[in-house]
Amino acid sequence: MSSCAKRRLFWTGVIFATCTLLAILSAVGAYVSQMGLDQPVPWNPLLRQELKDWFVCGLLSLGVVCVASRNRLEPGRTKQWLLIHVGVSLVFAALYAVLTAWLVAGDRSVMHPEKILTFSYLLRVVGLHYCVLNLIMYWFVVFAHLGWSYYQGYRERERQTAALQKELVEARLEALRMQLNPHFLFNTLHAVSSLIHDDPDAADRIIARLSELLRLSLDQSKPQEVSLQEELAFLDRYLDIELTRFADRLKVQKQIEPGVQDALVPYLLLQPLVENAIRHGIEPREDAGHLEIRAQRNNGKLQLSVIDDGAGLSGSAATQPREGIGLSNTRSRLRHLYGENFRFELVEVSGGGLAAQIEIPYHTTSANGQ
Repeated sequence: MSSCAKRRLFWTGVIFATCTLLAILSAVGAYVSQMGLDQPVPWNPLLRQELKDWFVCGLLSLGVVCVASRNRLEPGRTKQWLLIHVGVSLVFAALYAVLTAWLVAGDRSVMHPEKILTFSYLLRVVGLHYCVLNLIMYWFVVFAHLGWSYYQGYRERERQTAALQKELVEARLEALRMQLNPHFLFNTLHAVSSLIHDDPDAADRIIARLSELLRLSLDQSKPQEVSLQEELAFLDRYLDIELTRFADRLKVQKQIEPGVQDALVPYLLLQPLVENAIRHGIEPREDAGHLEIRAQRNNGKLQLSVIDDGAGLSGSAATQPREGIGLSNTRSRLRHLYGENFRFELVEVSGGGLAAQIEIPYHTTSANGQ
């Protein structure tokens, strides 16, 4: 069964269930109101007539819904919409009177059991006394359908808007991530060029690591978020290049809290932070520099830090700012992924140095089902 057929079957059931409930309530109301009389209303005939009455209403309501579905209120055709429904409402009232009179004809009157209800009598009573009520019922169904249609249209526009926003955010994230590749490649090739004559073996090791890094960084199948363990594995390849380049002038220490390796982080998050720390904090030094990478969980947040013992912000401000393409792209990616639910700042360390600190929501691969 198609979804459209299922939807029609569902609403048919809803309408007739509603009509059954209204028939029972109407019968109960009439029965209770007549209980104090000498001749109370008999329950079975009363309920039977109410069911016939309301089932006719339900059947005709299905037709009203079909007419309303085909005759939609659209800009520029309000007058046509109104004229069609005025005409159909009169037909609805006439059909209601005819069908009700036909179904009830031959039954005894619940108020006067000795009287048999005839078709002509019922047609006159229903047609005259309930005409306004029938018209009100018709327009109630029309406006209920109109409200439901507007609600469905609103929900559909919301879904389309959300899908478009998601596609736009993913496109922006991919553009930001791809901007890191040429920037990273340029800096690494510069390191190779500085070693190729002085230390060919070291240059060979850098090129081997570079090929691995390029294969990983250019992999289009990578999601926007990967596990921290995978991100650290990528960072280790980059650090191999920098350790080969700086030799004894660079010391790296990691403090990774046990159990946080499964946390999801943006892909290529740590490499720009480490590159920035080495470029501005370690490279200008003549003596050995220290680099520390930390990761810990705190109050539902994943806290990441990359700390160097360089000159800090004040020492690098005279030459060039610490936040270049890599860090500005990192900030943009975090905003696109987490909205305002993140923190990213550069903080000077007492005693010298700078800490790049990031705080993002803690969630794991198992929580996301990836």
